[in-house]
Amino acid sequence: MDIVIVLVIAIAIMWFIFRKYDKKKWKTPKSPFQKQWRIILIEKVVFYTALSSDEKKRFEFKIQEFLLNCRITGINVEVDLTDEILVAASAIIPVFAFPEWKYTNIYEVLLYPGSFNEQFQLANSDSRILGMVGSGYMEGKMILSKPALHHGFVNESDKKNTAIHEFVHLIDKMDGNIDGLPSILLEKQYAIPWFDLINQKIEEIYKDKSDINPYGGTNKAEFFAVASEYFFERPKLFSKTHPELYDLMAEVFNQNMQVRNMKKMTQRLGRNSPCPCGSGAKFKKCCGQIHYN
Repeated sequence: MDIVIVLVIAIAIMWFIFRKYDKKKWKTPKSPFQKQWRIILIEKVVFYTALSSDEKKRFEFKIQEFLLNCRITGINVEVDLTDEILVAASAIIPVFAFPEWKYTNIYEVLLYPGSFNEQFQLANSDSRILGMVGSGYMEGKMILSKPALHHGFVNESDKKNTAIHEFVHLIDKMDGNIDGLPSILLEKQYAIPWFDLINQKIEEIYKDKSDINPYGGTNKAEFFAVASEYFFERPKLFSKTHPELYDLMAEVFNQNMQVRNMKKMTQRLGRNSPCPCGSGAKFKKCCGQIHYN
């Protein structure tokens, strides 16, 4: 009888939790995208600058939506607007081709001032982790090193982006398991070829015959995340060196990244320069107006 009572209480608690969760409304943006946000995207996020005008508007909407539904918290470090935009961009880039996508399995990103260990501690001899998707009592949270977050958008040649890596893990986790099989995105007929190809590519890493980050050889989940960094950071090179893998990942993310002009602006953006947003107006009269009032 005691067991029955405990089960009834447990079921009642779970019902209350899920009922409360269901009632939580997903917030959608109601206000215009702020121009200072756009300047950060223009200066920092190559993926954004490679989009068409209509795509940029959709990207901006998803940035706002993400930040309305997921808070960014600094742990012994200040969080500024650039940090928030870069976290949100990292979340949106992998799922950009899925306009209805909602990250329902995360509500907070914790920014750390540096690397940490598995106990989430800083400045220890074993503090080597730059990003982690939480589980257990950390469920619904992600931890990112702030320097690693910024490095992912500064160095465009190293095929690494820690924040995108972790959000890919989060996408992988949407079906309940982080196993390298993003079944929520990957159609069933691709599952067996996907795993066969991953096994082949991991074997190439073991034999030191691959330019993919060796960390991808850890397991299938890490390979998927590492390969995704490469796919979004250096798509043209990826399509040449790993054409079959590139084609499958283009199916997974529904994005043909190699056709995008993934190059940073090399010219200085001055007050009289054409605004990068494509409006046709001068920068000082458009997105840069906040600086020249």
